[in-house]
Amino acid sequence: MNTSKDHNDRMAKLTFASVYPHYVTKVEKKNRTKEELHQVITWLTGYDDKKLQQLIKDKVTFQEFFKGASIHPNAHLITGVICGYRIEEIENQLTKEVRYLDKLVDELAKGRKMEKILRVEK
Repeated sequence: MNTSKDHNDRMAKLTFASVYPHYVTKVEKKNRTKEELHQVITWLTGYDDKKLQQLIKDKVTFQEFFKGASIHPNAHLITGVICGYRIEEIENQLTKEVRYLDKLVDELAKGRKMEKILRVEK
């Protein structure tokens, strides 16, 4: 699925700090914790809590956020539809990574088990 250039540009310029509170609210409304959210973000990006707080404080864009991330080697296992886009068909790498994060947060909020969210292979 090809996202538009405008859509990709909007994703790149959006700040992580502006979206993060929405992630927290979404998971907490479904009785999940901020700690679990951080576990999911850490799994995907390699950022620890201290680094996450710094990135929020610095109001980095998603482009900057993912540029410094170490994307988990199993991230390609994150599939499905989020925000109307089939993740595995998104061609723009940054947009795909943002949608990976959206999908993980969505799975957490829906009560999925952590080992499933983190794509733990058996």
